[in-house]
Amino acid sequence: MAIKRVWLDESNDECISCGACEIACPEVFEVPDKMVVKTGVDFNLYESQIQEAIDSCPTEVIKAE
Repeated sequence: MAIKRVWLDESNDECISCGACEIACPEVFEVPDKMVVKTGVDFNLYESQIQEAIDSCPTEVIKAE
């Protein structure tokens, strides 16, 4: 699976800034106030970690395609 895009689904403003995504994959995710996806990252290098972040998100707001 080639990941082309990773984003925070803000449609319901549900990110609780727990930091689980940053723990799972600090190369891609950062949680200053609310989760952000770092720019310029080759997502394909971190596919399994991104999936771990998606799976561990308690509010299920991390999306990827």
